[in-house]
Amino acid sequence: MKRTDQLALTRRAVLGVGISGASLLAMPAVLRAQDKSLKVAVYGGYFKESFDKHIFPQFTDSTGIAVESIASPASEAWVVQIEQAAKAGQAPADVSMMSQTATLKGQSTELWTPLDISKFKHYGDFLDRFVSKYPDGRVSGVGAVAWWITLVSNTDVFKEAPTSWAALWDDDKKDKLGLLALATNSFLLEVTAKTFFGGTDALSTDEGLEKAFAKLAEVKPNVRLWYRDEAQFEQALKSGEIPMGQYYHDVTGLAIADGFHVRSTFPKEGGVQDSGNWVLSRASKKVDEAHIFIDFMSQPSIQGLMSRKVGTQPTLKKDVLDLTPEEFAAVSSDIDPIIPRYDIYNAKVDEINQRWTELIVG
Repeated sequence: MKRTDQLALTRRAVLGVGISGASLLAMPAVLRAQDKSLKVAVYGGYFKESFDKHIFPQFTDSTGIAVESIASPASEAWVVQIEQAAKAGQAPADVSMMSQTATLKGQSTELWTPLDISKFKHYGDFLDRFVSKYPDGRVSGVGAVAWWITLVSNTDVFKEAPTSWAALWDDDKKDKLGLLALATNSFLLEVTAKTFFGGTDALSTDEGLEKAFAKLAEVKPNVRLWYRDEAQFEQALKSGEIPMGQYYHDVTGLAIADGFHVRSTFPKEGGVQDSGNWVLSRASKKVDEAHIFIDFMSQPSIQGLMSRKVGTQPTLKKDVLDLTPEEFAAVSSDIDPIIPRYDIYNAKVDEINQRWTELIVG
């Protein structure tokens, strides 16, 4: 199975680490791994494999804290499981990589232990959009990794790269598109608002939402596949059967590396930037270990390592990273991103999902 397939099978719809006895004995000045441990949940598949192989062993070597890795389901399901367990005083994971929408959902029940930012040496280096806070200012989560949804195309079918998300509406795209099937993971409402209505602020009112829905509905004749199974669209994109759509920049890059004739384009309106936070369950007793873990994962060198080995974008400011310009360009873009309106989904998710079914995928 190619790496692209591994990643696509268990994407962020939403980690044991081995270490030799000799290396443990070589760490008398730090806590031994068998003395301290931490349960950490991240997205499965290629994500988990890459963290297990490249990231967690370095953390254990550095701190002596062993990681018991867990492949979490989609964040929306995982936050429900963590909440149910917390009510019973249990923590299926101490630290989890959690989507922004699920982070907000957990905040509503005080599910996340507020983080002590004084314990994070690089807290000031986080981009503001990668810090989540309770209404009173307490920090509920900080950015673990970020990723991009971009405009992808088959280079055999479309010789020239599109320059705007507006290409999805063009007449020559009839029955040729693959788009993500849910409002809450496609962020096509935001794409529509940025492309046609001046920005995502247009979604702040009911009238603006209805205008975005109406414009997005115009793209329906061009869509052959509303997909939940990423691997299904990926195969159709690579073969040219469905030669354009929206997809994940990192997986597309892996497909290119595997020799497939596809491209990932950051449109002039920007790619959609989504991300996952590190959050700490209120039921966890491993508060100290969790802060050590998050501090370690927030180091510029480790953020750079994740970009190289996992294909994700760092959540720190660009000027503190050790990535070369070429390495940064491989996982990110200098075009201002389209940031999902997580607040709207948190406040109006049922209403939005109903209209989505009625007007878009129904």
